[in-house]
Amino acid sequence: MIKLIKSTFYNEELTKKELVDFIKFATQLSFGSECEKFENNFAKYQGRKYCTFFNSGSSANLALIQALLNLGKLKKGDTVGFSALTWATNVMPFIQLGLNPVPADVEIDTLNVSSAKLKKVLLAIPLKAFFLTNLLGFCDDIDEIWRLCKEKKIILIEDNCESLGTVYKGKKLGNFGLAGTFSFFVGHHMSMIEGGAVCTDDEELANMLRMVRAHGWDRHLNTEAQSKLRGQFGVDDFYARYSFYDLAYNLRPTEINGFLGNIQLRYLDEIVTKRKDNFIELADFIYGNKNKFLPIKFNHIDLISNFAVPILCRTKAIKEELIKKCEGKIEIRPIVGGDITKQPFFKKYNPDTDFSCLNAGFIHENGFYFGNNPELTNSEIQEIKNVFQ
Repeated sequence: MIKLIKSTFYNEELTKKELVDFIKFATQLSFGSECEKFENNFAKYQGRKYCTFFNSGSSANLALIQALLNLGKLKKGDTVGFSALTWATNVMPFIQLGLNPVPADVEIDTLNVSSAKLKKVLLAIPLKAFFLTNLLGFCDDIDEIWRLCKEKKIILIEDNCESLGTVYKGKKLGNFGLAGTFSFFVGHHMSMIEGGAVCTDDEELANMLRMVRAHGWDRHLNTEAQSKLRGQFGVDDFYARYSFYDLAYNLRPTEINGFLGNIQLRYLDEIVTKRKDNFIELADFIYGNKNKFLPIKFNHIDLISNFAVPILCRTKAIKEELIKKCEGKIEIRPIVGGDITKQPFFKKYNPDTDFSCLNAGFIHENGFYFGNNPELTNSEIQEIKNVFQ
């Protein structure tokens, strides 16, 4: 069977050997220099000033919303928008932290929210913030979404956990909003087994994220930021060890995650290129069959980086037929969380709301994806083509 992902890491044998040596000689495995090195390296890769490293992409989402609340940029009871087609832990922090979530439907041909869909929401409901998911390596007119949010004074943040490396109009996804979140789960673009990050150019937000990550203390801030906090609250150096300045969690990664990240970053450009080449070859073949499949638009994107190839069937019957054809041959999944408004947790905590997201609903019912891993062989690509022919 062609799996979603073949290996735990890219260049797995060498990575495991280096990891064994690292663990054998490391004097510290809790958050330390390898994690800080990764933060610097990933910020440089992404083209952002600051990177805060977390134990998962979901933790990064939670920490970002908590940080915005701590800073007063959001307040409990605020109405916040999100992409209807997304992952559960993109939306859960809103509910957990006392915000009112409102979905924006997506465009079928890009799987993503467009400025037109966002405008439709804003005609009915004003938003304080919008958490845009860049789904499966794609985007719509995110530059226009950014302009619209700027005009309406809406805080734009991006969940870029599924689109690491994608470039639109010369800019990497994850860099359009105030901040972008990333995931380094084993099945995603770059594996640390588990890991996540938030990147931003806002120093105040970056400092708050570091406190939210670790109990609300100032341990991972620079000396200038530490001195300012301690002076403000009258905390001396002794009590600073266990002083907690705002609401927080323990979402720290380990030195093992940091070490793996620094290794895998070496290969990231190669990984992205291979996945891009795989996707274009498969997309040209599969989406050309317009009798069975709806094509996905990607010619507006400079460089597409995805870890899965989405399939949108014209009917549910075609989807069911293909699911049977894939059995024992190709591992497949639903298109992430599908229409989140149909998920049990969303209905439980929003029982009196009735959101109509027709396109997200169609994708939920008629879509699935298979893995686009960078180790696909020519014979495996041909086998995929045979199944979808």
